[in-house]
Amino acid sequence: MFTERFSSFVCPGDAITCQIEGFTVSARIIPDDCPDPPDQRQDGFWPSLYKDAPGFIGPGNNFRARFAKAQAKAEAVMAGWRKGEWFYCGIVLSVSLDGVELAPHAASLWGIEANYPGSENEPLTEAANALSTARAVLKRLADLAPSISGKAP
Repeated sequence: MFTERFSSFVCPGDAITCQIEGFTVSARIIPDDCPDPPDQRQDGFWPSLYKDAPGFIGPGNNFRARFAKAQAKAEAVMAGWRKGEWFYCGIVLSVSLDGVELAPHAASLWGIEANYPGSENEPLTEAANALSTARAVLKRLADLAPSISGKAP
């Protein structure tokens, strides 16, 4: 697991590293190449007063005030995305052993918000940790490590 965390403001190429079973695992931020805006990526991005519609704000008191607040938040999020204040990215794991990169793209997860308004970028580190628990790639590399290093198994 990564004990290092991504900072509260990140840029493409930022990375964190950890050691897992003798391997150095790096999690790097790569911009997502899908140009779709947030409201096209997420059903219910825009709030709704209609119970069968995505984005329904729910029943209860003060629904108009809750709707107005949700609408203002959605508009602010869209404005920030349009200005480039936040972006979608992927977390790409690479694996190396003794300074030799064995798997430049061992695993990845895409469509994660980076620098999202009101966020400290926790989802970036959470994604890196989720990917790093995929031991299958590390086991496969560990099985190869003796032959890579010239040591007998």
